[in-house]
Amino acid sequence: MAKEFNVPPVVFPTAGNPSGVPQQRRLPTVAPFQPPRPANPNLPFMSFDVGSAVPSTSFSAPVFGANTAGTIGSGFEDELPLLEELGINTRQIWKKSTSILNPFRVNANLHEDADLSGPFLFLMAFGLFQLLAGKLHFGIILGWVTVASLFLYVVFNMLAGKNGNLDLYRCLSLIGYCMLPMVIFSAFSLFLPQGGVVVFAMAGVFVLWSTRVCTRLLVELASCGDEHRGLIAYACCLIYLLFSLLVIF
Repeated sequence: MAKEFNVPPVVFPTAGNPSGVPQQRRLPTVAPFQPPRPANPNLPFMSFDVGSAVPSTSFSAPVFGANTAGTIGSGFEDELPLLEELGINTRQIWKKSTSILNPFRVNANLHEDADLSGPFLFLMAFGLFQLLAGKLHFGIILGWVTVASLFLYVVFNMLAGKNGNLDLYRCLSLIGYCMLPMVIFSAFSLFLPQGGVVVFAMAGVFVLWSTRVCTRLLVELASCGDEHRGLIAYACCLIYLLFSLLVIF
């Protein structure tokens, strides 16, 4: 049988309390935080006591008038369109394209400023019409245009000698723009039977169209080309004859 013993509690007296009576511990009282008040009482946002601050009258609301709107809008009106900033002039491409549609009255002055935006558009259109016919010729078209430009550039400068001023960039631009008749022929060939007489006759007409326009532009834009018109026309005819074979076969 267990026996219970009553053990009195042990109290350790502290040095400051010799009587041995336990004292309650008091927590230190801390004053609430008060932010420092600014020197200028007119700034209510620097104090938590907003009600006691005097509202400031030094700040005025912005005024949006007609002069401000006109100043902002005038900067955008002077800016060029995005395509022109990228070097793509749609009006110039349209004028060059319409000048090639008439093989008897070609304005060579429009083609003095060479570009590759219009030629790239015509080459992609030519490849798209070939794709509609079931022929994937995008790589062949781009490769043939590059080789044809190099071929015509070498031939013309060999004929003109040191006086020739035809550069490769302009040569590529002219060949690309003169592809417009071949693009039209590629679109018409979708509605014609393959291998017929009509297709061959139409191919001859469009090849002569492209050859005449390209020859005239090369002769008028580059110096010393008038005396070699026949040889330049022969080289242009070979170039566009190859593209017509892509449409026929």
